[in-house]
Amino acid sequence: MALRQGFRAAAAGRLRGNNNDHGASRAPLMLRRLLMAAAVLLFNSVLSPSSHAQSGPFAAMAGRWAGGGTVGLDDGSTERIRCRATYAVAGPQMQLNLLCASDSYKFDLQGDIVDQGGAIAGTWSESNRGVTGTLQGRGAAGSFQVVASAPGFNAQISLTTRGNRQSVVIRADSQFRGATISLSR
Repeated sequence: MALRQGFRAAAAGRLRGNNNDHGASRAPLMLRRLLMAAAVLLFNSVLSPSSHAQSGPFAAMAGRWAGGGTVGLDDGSTERIRCRATYAVAGPQMQLNLLCASDSYKFDLQGDIVDQGGAIAGTWSESNRGVTGTLQGRGAAGSFQVVASAPGFNAQISLTTRGNRQSVVIRADSQFRGATISLSR
């Protein structure tokens, strides 16, 4: 019991057996402690990893996503697909990889995209079919509308990110008619 009282007294800034109240002399000490605590908090908030989070138009997309949806083919059939997406974001630039597969259909899309004040431009490739092309569009605040073009292929792509949910809708004019995909992280 005496040991516990000694710890409490030390924590309160008083030594056992010392009944003198030095409140006035403790005020500068308390002020220094408060200032030190505030400085440590400020230092940690400025240098914490969360303050280094990505910024820019693609920031909300950064990371790995997974989910599924449907793919529509030119014969009118649809199939369920499973998808994985990875977005590597660096300010106004993003590298993407979207891999989707069903029982009979697979696509592996890579792209390099740059935002220039709301205008999006870049290149893309699909490795299973050996197709490459360009991307152009607009977007901000987690919502992007892009046209993917290549010789003999055009597709409208709508991508919306809200928190940990992402929706990708692709509409094309070739044997691949489109896909509707929902992803989460």
